[in-house]
Amino acid sequence: MPASAHRLFCPAVVSDLRPAQLAEAANAARRPCGEPSGRKPRPALEGTESHANGSPKAALGMTRRAVLGAGLALPFAAAAQTFPDRPMRLVVGFPAGTGPDLVARLLADTLREALPQPMVVENRPGAAGHIAAQEIARAPADGHHLLLAEVGQLSMAPSTYARLPYDPARDFAPVALLVTADFAFVVPAAAPVSDLDGWVGWARSRNAPAFMGTFGAGTPGHFGAVMLGNATNVPVEPVHFRATGEGMTALLNGELQGMFGSVALVAPHVQAGRLKALATTGPRRAALLPNVPSFGELGRQALVFESWFGVTAPAATPDPAQATLEAAILRAMGAPAAQARLRDAGFAMALEGRAAFGQRIATDRTRWAEIVRATGFRAIE
Repeated sequence: MPASAHRLFCPAVVSDLRPAQLAEAANAARRPCGEPSGRKPRPALEGTESHANGSPKAALGMTRRAVLGAGLALPFAAAAQTFPDRPMRLVVGFPAGTGPDLVARLLADTLREALPQPMVVENRPGAAGHIAAQEIARAPADGHHLLLAEVGQLSMAPSTYARLPYDPARDFAPVALLVTADFAFVVPAAAPVSDLDGWVGWARSRNAPAFMGTFGAGTPGHFGAVMLGNATNVPVEPVHFRATGEGMTALLNGELQGMFGSVALVAPHVQAGRLKALATTGPRRAALLPNVPSFGELGRQALVFESWFGVTAPAATPDPAQATLEAAILRAMGAPAAQARLRDAGFAMALEGRAAFGQRIATDRTRWAEIVRATGFRAIE
């Protein structure tokens, strides 16, 4: 290898230099350290400190360091300016047509004009959303791989599963909260009840457990069923369905005695007379079901809860990428048209940035741990 290959080149940073001074410093930085320039020494550059003996050597070393620092900073600045540089994946842990899927596709559509690259929604249903969460936890942390996260995956799972294929507290960086969602307790249209008290009396009289459909063990709908049974002394038997369509078909056919489904999912069936909604779980009545009382109104405070959906990224995703996504999402989803579409679909806008969203995840993790303990639920192996 030529000896010149081992020579060190002098470092430099740009620091308030005039154009002519910057050119001089840059030329100097290209020469190996200690190699003469072929020009006579000149006084120290204005605005720099000279050596104590008046030599410009120290000052020139400082300008050399300035130029190199600028060179090192350029790739990072360029990366921040060009992100995203290819299509982004937004992975959803639930089937197409469900509430999370609807939110994800609306977000992707809304961001078309806010970012230079499209966002592609990918459904990875199964295991109460854990398959999708695991995939993103292990994905490259470059900002192009994202999870449409929900409360069950990040706040409930630590208390409901003995082992998880990801760490909810360490594997994800919160980017932005989008919406909250209430659940409705619904029963088949043929059920001989018209209100919650009527359902409790009917369920108790059957001398058999009330079969309650859920869309996965450890999900909000699952715990809604468990909490309802505990609050009313009705024995319940959760029946977990892998696909939303299967669970809804079983309920519509009268094979189940009830289900907690998102308002967005069940409202069309209620409005069409195919299901009866007896109560909703939110802090107030749901806009899509204004004639249905909330559990709070009925004195059942233990059954007041909600889900949420937000965007998270792998934990090591660079901060500039996180900040770009956060700003774009909050701006796009804060537009009146986007908010109207989400409200019409049965969601409540709850836009929060990274810090507030992270705090919500942690707070809900504590709250759901208390709920799980109170129900006597044993963690799923």
